[in-house]
Amino acid sequence: MIKESKNFFADKDIQVILGTLLRVGVISSMTVVFIGGLIYLFFNHANVVDYSKFDSGKSGFSSIAAIFNGLTTMDGAAIIQFGTLLLIFTPIARVVFSVFSFLIERDYMYVLIGLMVLSIILYSLSDNLVG
Repeated sequence: MIKESKNFFADKDIQVILGTLLRVGVISSMTVVFIGGLIYLFFNHANVVDYSKFDSGKSGFSSIAAIFNGLTTMDGAAIIQFGTLLLIFTPIARVVFSVFSFLIERDYMYVLIGLMVLSIILYSLSDNLVG
C-alpha cells in the first residue's frame, strides 16, 4: 500500500513537471517572439512590404545556424524565428523528458514508444523529407 502511494506521488510530480515545462516553453517563446516583433517594427516600421509575391528564402533565416547568426546581430526577424524554434522544441523537450521519466519508472515499452516518436519528430524536422 505504501509503495502505491509513493508511485502516485511520483507520477503526480512528473505530470506537474511536464505541465510546467510546457507552460514555461510556451510563455518564453511568446515573450521572445514579442520582443523580436518590437525590435523588428522599431527598425523596419517605414518599409513597405509587398505581399503579392511569396518568397520563402527572402528572410534568410531558413536554417538554425542562420537564426543564431542573426541573434548575434540582434536582428528582429531572427529573434522572431528563434521564438518560433522555442515553440517547436517545447513539445520535443516534453517527449525527451517523458522518455527519461519512463526510464526511471522502468517502463521500457513506453521508453521504446517515446524513442520512436522522438525519432519520427527529429527525422521530420530534418531536411531529408523536403530535400
